[in-house]
Parts: sequence; C-alpha cells; structure tokens
Amino acid sequence: MNMMTFKPFRTVIAGAIFGALAVSISTVSGADERTRSPQVIVKFADLDVSTSQGAEALYGRIHSAAVNVCWRMHDSNEEYMLTKDVCLQKVIADAVINVNEPALLAVFTSKYGVSAPVVLAAAGTR
Repeated sequence: MNMMTFKPFRTVIAGAIFGALAVSISTVSGADERTRSPQVIVKFADLDVSTSQGAEALYGRIHSAAVNVCWRMHDSNEEYMLTKDVCLQKVIADAVINVNEPALLAVFTSKYGVSAPVVLAAAGTR
C-alpha cells in the first residue's frame, strides 16, 4: 500500500476517533452545556489495524483514552465508579464504529461479550 495515501487516511480515522470520544462524552455526560467535554486524541498511524495485533494495540489505546475521558467527567471517584462501565462501553463503541475496521470490531465484541455495535442508516424518503 502506498504510504502517501495511507497516512492521510489514518489521520482522518484518528480524527474520527477523536470526534467519537468527544461526541460520546457529550452524550453520556449530564454536565452543563457551558462546560467543555474532555477530549483525547488517539493516534495510530504506526499500527496496521487490519491485523489482530494492530487492532488489539489500537483497542488498548482507545480504552486508555476512554478511561481518561470518563474519569474526567466526574467530580468524585465514587461518582466515576458508579458510571464507569457504561461510560467506557459507550465511548469505546463509538470510537470502534468510527474506525470501521472489522479486526477492531472483533476485539471490541470479544472484550464486552456483546454483538457488534450497529450503525442505523435512515432509509430514503418513500
């Protein structure tokens, strides 16, 4: 694969993950609209995410970023612990959907024991 065309694609994907994390935070968070949601950029231009090893490595990075983001959304450790699992699954699922890589999706489903996250597309007008 040509590295010149592949790197910009990975930059777009990194932006998608960043966007997913940012959107997930605003969706999960009950914080005031005036406050800025925590955001984390996950870089993975060095990984081949189409392989199981690359997907595992990216999942680890996404998980770490999600822990950081979910923890920063709460005022206390107790509050974080009460919502941690739901927040992590939502933030990670959104990032996995945005990356749209089957190997990463397989890692996500194996970790959470759930079926793949589904993206619903609106049907055209009738």
